Amino acid sequence: MSRHTALGAGGAGQAAPIRIDLAGYARDDGATGHAAIIELAETADRLGFGGIWFNEFHFRRNGLPYPSLLLLGAAVLARTERLRFGTSILVLPLHHPLMLAEQIAQLDVQGGGRLDIGVGRGTEPSSFAALGLDPADARARFDECLRVMLAAWQHPVSSGAGPHWPFRDVAVGPAPLQRPHPPVYMAAVSPDSIALAARHGLALLYSLEPNEDRQIAPWRAALDGHASRKALLRASSLSRYVLVAPRRAAALAQLDGLLERLNARRAARAGAQGNPPPPPRTREQMLAGHAIAGTPEECHDQIRALCARYESRSLRVYFSANGLIPMAEAETAMRLFAAEVLPALSQPVSLKKAT
Repeated sequence: MSRHTALGAGGAGQAAPIRIDLAGYARDDGATGHAAIIELAETADRLGFGGIWFNEFHFRRNGLPYPSLLLLGAAVLARTERLRFGTSILVLPLHHPLMLAEQIAQLDVQGGGRLDIGVGRGTEPSSFAALGLDPADARARFDECLRVMLAAWQHPVSSGAGPHWPFRDVAVGPAPLQRPHPPVYMAAVSPDSIALAARHGLALLYSLEPNEDRQIAPWRAALDGHASRKALLRASSLSRYVLVAPRRAAALAQLDGLLERLNARRAARAGAQGNPPPPPRTREQMLAGHAIAGTPEECHDQIRALCARYESRSLRVYFSANGLIPMAEAETAMRLFAAEVLPALSQPVSLKKAT
C-alpha cells in the first residue's frame, strides 16, 4: 500500500476525489487495431478509470481510424460496465444539430447514461473544404448547432429559426437517459466562446497543446458572479501527459524521450503549415505546464497540486501521448498508475497531510 492510499481517511480539511480519465489514443497510430482499442477500454473499466475520450477527425485514410466517434462509443459502451465514453471533441459545424441530438440521445440510452459530450468549432480547414462549408461560418454554425441540440433535449417539441438549420415543431427522440441531457463540455479558447460556455452553464475541456494557461483567466472572468461558478470549475477537465515509473530517474528518462519526439512533431507540423519551428520545449517547461512525471507518490502529489491550482476535480491523462508512446509502454504505465495512484485520488485526502 502506498503512503497516499493510507491518507484516504475522513476528517476535516479534505481535498475531494479526482476523476481520472484516459485520452490520446487512436491518434496518428495506424498500427493500433480496433480489437486493441476495445481491449484498452475493457482494461480501463476493470482498473477503475472514470472514462475514455476520443477525438473527431475526418477525411484521412491513415492514422485516424475513428471519424465517427458515436459509432466507436457504441462499441466501447457495449463492452464496458462503468467506464464513461467522451468525445473531445465533436465538431458541431459539420453536423446537422437535429440528427446529432438524436444520435447522442440514443447512445446515452444504449450506454446506460455513461456518455460525456465535448463540443467545439474544430481546427481542420480541410474538413470544411471537403464538405463545401465556409470556415468563416464556423462560429455561427457552432452557436446555432449547440443551441438547437440543448433545446431539442430539454423540450418534447422544439423549433429553430436560425439561418443554417430552420425547422418547426420537431420532436427529437428518444429522450436522453441523463437529464436534462448528457454532460456537455466546450473546447473553448477565445473569450467569446468561453463566455458562451458560461452562459449555457457548460464546463470546459482544457487543452494540452497549448495548455490551459490561455483559457483559465477568461474562464474565471466569465464565471465571476455565476451561480454555478464552483461547480463549473470543478467539472472542467484538465489534461496532462503522464510518465510514471517505480523510480524517478526512469520516469524522467521516459519524459526526455517523449520530449524529443514531441519537439520533432511540433517542428514538422509547423513546417507543414509554412511556419518556422517553435523553440524546443525543455524538461522544465514540460513539468511546469504539460506533464506529470515521477514515482507514483510524486505523480499523486503533482496531480493534487495541479487540480487545486485550477479548482478542478477532473483530469484526462495521456499515457500514449497521442501515439508518441507505444501502446505496450502506455499500458504498463496505466497499470502502475491504477495500482498505486488511482486509489488515493478516488477518495478524499487530508490537504494538510498531502502537502
